[in-house]
Parts: sequence; structure tokens; C-alpha cells
Amino acid sequence: MDTTQPLHSGEMDLPEEIGMADIAPSVRKEIRDETVPKSEDARWYTIHTYAGYENAVERNLKQRIESLGMEGKIFDVVVPTEKKIRVKAGKRVIEEEKIYPGYILVRMIVDDDSWFVVRNTPRVTGFVGSGNTPVPMEESEVAGLMKRMTAEAPKHRIDLVKDDPIVISDGPFKDLEGKVGEIDESRGKVKVMVSMFGRETPVELDFLQVRKL
Repeated sequence: MDTTQPLHSGEMDLPEEIGMADIAPSVRKEIRDETVPKSEDARWYTIHTYAGYENAVERNLKQRIESLGMEGKIFDVVVPTEKKIRVKAGKRVIEEEKIYPGYILVRMIVDDDSWFVVRNTPRVTGFVGSGNTPVPMEESEVAGLMKRMTAEAPKHRIDLVKDDPIVISDGPFKDLEGKVGEIDESRGKVKVMVSMFGRETPVELDFLQVRKL
């Protein structure tokens, strides 16, 4: 035996043409399929419905999206509302009021399938657009609408208009009759023209202090 040759314990020589990449486990790389719809490509569209059925359309459309497996093309369905202060039984209450009665918003990627699902939802009359071509909302319009929907300070809702006849129901001018002169919904105030000393005099009141005749 030639003892001048090195001994290898459990090793074997690799052919020079075989590199580590050839024997290492292959690494799986995910390749983005550009044909698959992506939520960031979706736009907001306005859908016209029968008046008073906005919430029903929202529920029905969400059910159709789930049952028909359209979650990858239709992402959001919203009935735009904002908070308003109203008077009921002499008390201020905060209510959700529809911003656009008869309309809902849908964030979606429009193609033949998604268009068909939305358009054929019961009580949907169509997309806002030109003919059968839906027109997406402007980004600035969407931003403004979302700001209104999330506003913390609700506006006053006063069910009066200029020249409405009213009677003052509270305060030092109680039981005097007059008519509405000006309305300030942001402050919840009403300027009422009442007859005093033989002439009409403006009196500013809280809208809780008056009621329509």
C-alpha cells in the first residue's frame, strides 16, 4: 500500500463540473401572476338603487359576492352615511343619515363577471356612467366622502325652511308665533321673526325652542 497518498474519512472527490447549486435543494420562487386581479387596482363606483332599499342591496350584494366567489374582484360595498343631530320628542338625538339616498358605493375591478354580479343584484338599477360603461369616482371625491362618513362632530339637522310658520315653545318668548328668517345648522340656531311693538323683530333661538305650526 502506498502510504504517501492522503486518506479521506468518508469523503469523496466531486467532479469539478458539479457545483453546490446542483446538489443543494432547489429554492422555490413565487412569481407574481400579472393576470390575477389585485385589490390595489380596484376603483370606487357608484351604483344606483331603488330609493329606500340601499341597505337591502348592500346585504344582498355582499351575500352574492361570497356565494359566487367574487371576493377577488369586488372588495367593498358601502352605503355612505353621516351623523346628524335631529330633534325627536323635544330631545336631541344623533342619527345616521344617508348622504346619497338611492345610491351605494362599490370598490371593485370591473370586468364582465363582476359587472354581471353587481348589475343583477335585486333592486340595483345600474351603474353611474355612460350607457353600460361604469365611470369610476374621482379620488378627491372619494376622499371627501370618506371624511364626511368618519367625521366626529355631527351637524344639526333642522327640519325647517325659511318662512315656515312656527311657535316658540321655550324661553322668555314662549308662545309667541313667528316665521323662520334664517337657519344656522352648524350652530343649531334659528333666527325667528316675531311681531313685537308693532314691528317684526328678529330673535335668535336654539332650534329646540321652536316647533312648526
